[in-house]
Amino acid sequence: MGSLEDKRDTDRIEILGELNGEVMIFQPMTIKEISRGGAQVETAFALHLDSLHDFRLTLGDRSIVIKGRVAHCSISDVEQEGVVYRSGLEFIEPSERVASVIRDFIEAIKTGRRAL
Repeated sequence: MGSLEDKRDTDRIEILGELNGEVMIFQPMTIKEISRGGAQVETAFALHLDSLHDFRLTLGDRSIVIKGRVAHCSISDVEQEGVVYRSGLEFIEPSERVASVIRDFIEAIKTGRRAL
């Protein structure tokens, strides 16, 4: 049997020293408030000020991914299970499709509340 190296399509180069990277993973969050320009969310971890992230939001029966900048982050609550952080997000240049999903969702909430 051949070695694992024989199965690669491209050569790997060993890094001498340090080369850093980052990994993006989706973690659960709770959306507390939303507007066309941003949202306020709660997470179990702190978000770094001015950092940019892709957020996946499920708004009614539609799901979108939108880029957001963290405008503020602070501890919201300390529970037995851990710390809860509340962060303000500013949406960054959403596409027209994404903006319309947010707009439609907000209108549906307002319409539903008026019917009560």
